[in-house]
Amino acid sequence: MAVSYKDLGFVNTKEMFKKAFEGGYAVPAYNFNNMEQIQSIITACGKSNSPVIMQVSSGARKYANETLLQYMAQGAVKMARQQGHNMPVALHLDHGDTFELCVQCIESGFSSVMIDGSHHPYEKNVELTAKVVEYAHKYDVTVEGELGVLAGIEDDVVAAESVYTQPDQVEDFVKKTGVDSLAISIGTSHGAFKFKPEQCTKNEKGVLVPPPLRFDILEEIEKRVPGFPIVLHGASSVLPEYVKIIEENGGALKAAIGIPSEQLRKAAKSAVCKINIDSDGRLVMTAMIRKVFKDSPAEFDPRKYLGPAREELIKMMIDKNENVLGSAGKG
Repeated sequence: MAVSYKDLGFVNTKEMFKKAFEGGYAVPAYNFNNMEQIQSIITACGKSNSPVIMQVSSGARKYANETLLQYMAQGAVKMARQQGHNMPVALHLDHGDTFELCVQCIESGFSSVMIDGSHHPYEKNVELTAKVVEYAHKYDVTVEGELGVLAGIEDDVVAAESVYTQPDQVEDFVKKTGVDSLAISIGTSHGAFKFKPEQCTKNEKGVLVPPPLRFDILEEIEKRVPGFPIVLHGASSVLPEYVKIIEENGGALKAAIGIPSEQLRKAAKSAVCKINIDSDGRLVMTAMIRKVFKDSPAEFDPRKYLGPAREELIKMMIDKNENVLGSAGKG
């Protein structure tokens, strides 16, 4: 018997995206795999009064157990309400790749699912997405689709090269599938190594700057499907300050380059209503844990290194909400 997400304290993304589109901001979509990450997401978005989408990937479900993650998400919402935070919270399946996986998540209380059929031929992607939409809408669950391919590696999602989204396909895809939002490819990519150094140029400070996002594609898509919510995946900035901490404390992240914050802010003021952030969170936690281990090599209490990582992650997410996505104060 299906569990309604409404009984668990979640909302779907329909009203979230409507307000984001009208308000010129993007809703943060943060991935989580463990307790410290989900605590950080709820605390940061509560403190900054930001709507939030908590994301579970298929890789996270395998790592942490889908039932445990579901109960953690429910508990996080209760924690927020106990603390007096009333921001809307959605629970979303990130990069679902089969109809069966989407059904499992819908029936267990997810309020939103992504069906990523971008690796299929176009007509197969349309068919699969439409099938998920038809099922999900029976339960008032919103569905995100994807057109185009993002390069990079994130959990089980792997692609060697990007394929930009074709605006003429977007209009046809949205019409045929009835999908509620659409992830597109305009130059972002998964992981911490988004660009090769030879693809970048150096600014006046000698820092490598990646090629700009294809806002021309985004603008054309906006013309084809006016008012329709667009999603950016692979949108971490690979924050240099945390890359530096990792390298100073024994790590090796040479040529880790992300999306500049100013480009993401520009995107958030357009039809982009949801921006996914995963790699930045991983980098923050890794940086703080490495620092503790180097500064205190005798430390073995997980609370003593996961605690500082959690606090720094909260700080980073509040900054994202306030200065990059523009979602702070919109909860």
